[in-house]
Amino acid sequence: MIEKKHITDRFIKYVTIDTESDPNNPAFPSTENQWDLAKVLVKDLTDIGMQDITLDENCYIMATLPSNIEYRVPTIGFVAHMDTSPDFTGKNVKPQIVENYQGNDIILNEEKNIILSPDYFEDLLQYKGQTIITTDGTTLLGADDKAGVTEIVTAMEYLIKHPEIKHGKIRICFTPDEEVGKGAHKFDVNKFDAEWAYTMDGSQIGELEYENFNAASAKITITGKIVHPGYAKGKMINSMQIANEYIASLPPEEVPEKTSNYEGFFHLHDMNGNVEKTVLEYIIRDHDLDLFEKRKYLMQRIAFDFNERLNEDLVEVDINNQYFNMKEKIVPVMHIVDIVEEVMKEIGIKPLIKPIRGGTDGSQLSYKGLPCPNIFAGGHNFHGRFEYIPVESMVKATEVIVGIATKVSEKYA
Repeated sequence: MIEKKHITDRFIKYVTIDTESDPNNPAFPSTENQWDLAKVLVKDLTDIGMQDITLDENCYIMATLPSNIEYRVPTIGFVAHMDTSPDFTGKNVKPQIVENYQGNDIILNEEKNIILSPDYFEDLLQYKGQTIITTDGTTLLGADDKAGVTEIVTAMEYLIKHPEIKHGKIRICFTPDEEVGKGAHKFDVNKFDAEWAYTMDGSQIGELEYENFNAASAKITITGKIVHPGYAKGKMINSMQIANEYIASLPPEEVPEKTSNYEGFFHLHDMNGNVEKTVLEYIIRDHDLDLFEKRKYLMQRIAFDFNERLNEDLVEVDINNQYFNMKEKIVPVMHIVDIVEEVMKEIGIKPLIKPIRGGTDGSQLSYKGLPCPNIFAGGHNFHGRFEYIPVESMVKATEVIVGIATKVSEKYA
């Protein structure tokens, strides 16, 4: 049985280490403090008895739990990321533990009047009677994805302490910089040497995902001309005005705050400029590859039309693909999803199979030859001050990992 206190203590140890990644630094890892958690994890993996532990020059940790059966079964893997999102500060995280939650408002920070309320976050009501870990309202928590890290370490420890549980060879990896889209860039699939793997990086209990967005970034650079505003007629070109028109030319309903499920979007996440130059930064997302390509074409077409009308190349669009929908790589090996679904049902979890409205290391790893669906880690409200996680969900995620290991050994006996 996985002990709640044990998994809670480990989780709190990990989340109180600042590992926020930096989207503007091309280095691996993008922040030096990710090494701090990596070194702690190497020690923890050594202490529990894992083998072949490596920490490479890019801050990727790999380790092995050897098989304890005589016959050969596929080597499987589990992956989680060490960094936290730069969307909200992860420095000086002060977790709060709410025992036996009763469906009431949770005061995160009395001084600042920051409240986690089920009136707004209705999912809280699923966890009445459970132990919930929250922030103090001034930072994110870091359950994304230190919950996944915690669950993998705890599951490996449990298997080592219970050799009567039969399993094949298991590989684990903890990656840097997933939150800035680089988590799988330097992942050595050949070194990992698993037939398939699972990222422990989903949200609420039961999530099982093998579809994600196709993703691209778009940078629109608009060049204007500045002259004295008193004598500007027919001469000034205000790049900010053109930027406003460009934004208005995109479908107004196809934005994150107005879409769900399989619906794609254009998301303007940064904008700065003056008369002479304005830069718009977008992300483009869609589950359907044809619609994804049409979105990219539309952004280029709008720029072309503006330049035609202005009779000058003032609007430039630079689009870069980031990752693709892993469904194409998972469907041919759907048995790896079926195994998880069976395990969840056996331990009393209702599988929630749905598309990821985002991406994980698993999407890139799948295209690198390592099929890698995504399993819940248990947290809610990632990337912000209202992030929380029920301890019982972490316990169940750990049980799923153990269950997958045993299920694979049974199926290939």
